[in-house]
Order: sequence, then structure tokens, then C-alpha cells
Amino acid sequence: MSGTFHHDVRQIAYDQTEGDGPGVVFMGGFQSDKEGTKALDLEAWAKENGRAFLRFDYSGHGQSSGDFLEGAIGDWAEDAAAIISGLTRGRQILVGSSMGGWIALLLAREMPQTLAGLVTIAAAPDFTEDGYWATFDDSQKAELEREGQIALPSEYSDEPYIITRRLIEEGRTRLVMRDPLPLPFPTRFLQGTDDTAVSTETATRLLDHATGPDMRLTLVKGADHRFSNPDCLALIRQSVEEVSLRALRA
Repeated sequence: MSGTFHHDVRQIAYDQTEGDGPGVVFMGGFQSDKEGTKALDLEAWAKENGRAFLRFDYSGHGQSSGDFLEGAIGDWAEDAAAIISGLTRGRQILVGSSMGGWIALLLAREMPQTLAGLVTIAAAPDFTEDGYWATFDDSQKAELEREGQIALPSEYSDEPYIITRRLIEEGRTRLVMRDPLPLPFPTRFLQGTDDTAVSTETATRLLDHATGPDMRLTLVKGADHRFSNPDCLALIRQSVEEVSLRALRA
């Protein structure tokens, strides 16, 4: 079922599959949408297995309303929290890709009672601060302050990434790697070793920083940031299935 979820003045486009729980919610990355390979593959898995599944576009992304350049991490986390609260029943397994991993970690911190488990794919926690701001030189920082935005090349699109001052400044209020990060449910972190957007060091730092009774990090040699070849897609499915079984036993 496709539809539009109304959250304040924002209209969030979604596709939802009815089925058994715990439900699975896919959360995409920065400037991506709900029609990506990983989201559609997980939806196919959910239909094959009679599982509840939800994929959606953050505001300013894909088919949802809003201007991407006006958005920030907090807005997109609010979108995710609202649509999960409004459309799902019972506890959910969050599957967060790249920025979606950061947002999933925010929800794990803010509404842990809603989560049955967590799977992240090339999670990018705090990337606005540690990935962008920390690597900007003085001229880039000055341009961002002066112009309110800066254009960066993207290896995944002909269009550059536009990084706004608000994205950086608002992101500083949503950081998850500076304070305790309890994950009291089955958690699987997946990471490719050839990922040029998120390093394996970021993945191991997240594993070391978070606390929880059942956490594992899997490194896939040669996998890139897309993490979408057949072996990677199979590993995502396997991880969701493993987390589901462990959540049901808890």
C-alpha cells in the first residue's frame, strides 16, 4: 500500500506491507529515496515471508514534500519517529543505511521501547560534524559561513551535494557519538571495506562506543558504500532474520 502520511505541515510518502511482527522499517541515506535497491529488496523479502514492512521518504527527499536544502538531521529524525508511531504496531526492527543509520541510532536513544532490534548498513553517525565540518579547510568553512551553503562533488550523482550551514549547525544538536549510546536489543552493524564514504574506522568506533548485550559488526571485503550487490543484499536479509529471531526469543 502506498500513501502519504501527514506530519505537521510535511507530507511523507511511504509504501507499507502488511504482515506479522516485529515489523521492519527501512530508512535511507542522505539525498536518497525509498525506491533504492536495498529498500525494494527488503520489501520483497517481507512479502515473501509475510512480514510487516515500511519504507518512506524523509521530507525534501523522493516523493515527500519540502525542500531538501531546508532540511536537517533533526527534521528527518522527526519524520521517521512520527511515521513509525503513526503507521506501525508493536516493536519494530529499524534498518538504517548511511545517514539512516544515524537516524536509527537517534530513535534508539529517544524511543527505545519501540525497537525490537537494529540493523545498520554503512552507518554514518555524526557525519555532518566528523565527515564534513572536520574535513573542511578554512576557505570552505568561510564560504559556508558567508554563503550559507557549499557545493561538494558526489561520486554517486552528476549533481553535487549541497551542504547547508543549517545542516551542520543543527546536526551538532543530534550527535550520538559523544554521549552514552545504549542499544538494549539485538544489533547488527554491516560495513564494506571499500566504502569511500564511511570508513571501517567509523564502524569500529561505533561498535566500541555503543553498549548492548547483543552487538556484532560484519565487515564485507570489497563492498562499497552502496552495499547492494547480491551477496550484500543477502547479508542484509540474513541480518534482519537473525535479529528477528533473537527479538522474538527475548
